[in-house]
Amino acid sequence: MPEASDVLVVGELNVDVIVSGADAVPTFGQHEQIVDECRVTLGSSSAIFACGVRRLGHATTMVGVVGADMFGDVVRDALHERDVDTSAVVVDPRTPTGVTVILNTGADRALLTAPGSIGTTRREHVPAELLRRARHLHVGSVFLQRDLRPELPALFDDARAAGLTTSFDPNWDPAERWTDLLPLLEHVDVVFVNEAEAEQLTGGLPATKAAYALAERMRPGGTVVVKRGEHGALAVRDGTDTAVPAYEVNVVDTTGAGDSFDAGFVHGMLSGAGLGECLALGAGCGSLSTRAAGGTDAQPDAGELTALLRG
Repeated sequence: MPEASDVLVVGELNVDVIVSGADAVPTFGQHEQIVDECRVTLGSSSAIFACGVRRLGHATTMVGVVGADMFGDVVRDALHERDVDTSAVVVDPRTPTGVTVILNTGADRALLTAPGSIGTTRREHVPAELLRRARHLHVGSVFLQRDLRPELPALFDDARAAGLTTSFDPNWDPAERWTDLLPLLEHVDVVFVNEAEAEQLTGGLPATKAAYALAERMRPGGTVVVKRGEHGALAVRDGTDTAVPAYEVNVVDTTGAGDSFDAGFVHGMLSGAGLGECLALGAGCGSLSTRAAGGTDAQPDAGELTALLRG
């Protein structure tokens, strides 16, 4: 059984294969193109969040499934190197580890995902003892959680009964049904979405109106956070909205910036910060994480984050 953790993260685990360069847009017909770089790194919204919140000083346990293969070893080794507890990660020899290929031109990205083990995490992988040992539960990439998604209301209710605060980040819905997610909102304390996701979830509403519409589905005190990239972030809680600007950094790669934002916001929650400060901490983490390729290599520690906000 894992040691007590501030944060319990439940979700998908996969590697990212990042292909970078202005010409990282494929041309079919057997055309060969030269790109700047191709690298294999730790991927998944859930794992990037876990590494980010651990980097900020919070003991973190990861729950998920990988295959008994090379990519599964990469995932577990990368989490271990970043001091995330992997004792609750399941190795399933029956299915391959998930892989996402990211085509990164610098100005935009495209993602191709082979799900493999990504959708096989279950509520049964989260025993009650894990919940009793944590302060906060976060679930990433809800739309990819094929087996877990129907069980999420019960899991979040279990966490709340155990005294945890809760959050989730849906990420993009590959099936583009979107509204399947809406009943889950009443079961969590915080939901993180980006502008495109907020628009899809509300039938095309702009960011602030979308946040208010989603917040109406949450219980009192529930918070909707909309991440707006270079335009900062906003949140709606109990009928009031709060916004913060983005921070200027030298952007190398935006992979995982939203997940690092989530980590910064939850760091603020666990530290007793108010809503505006939580947003600023999230925006700072998201910005600083873009300084290097991949989702985790440039994630800040608490000192770097404080220096950015004070500066």
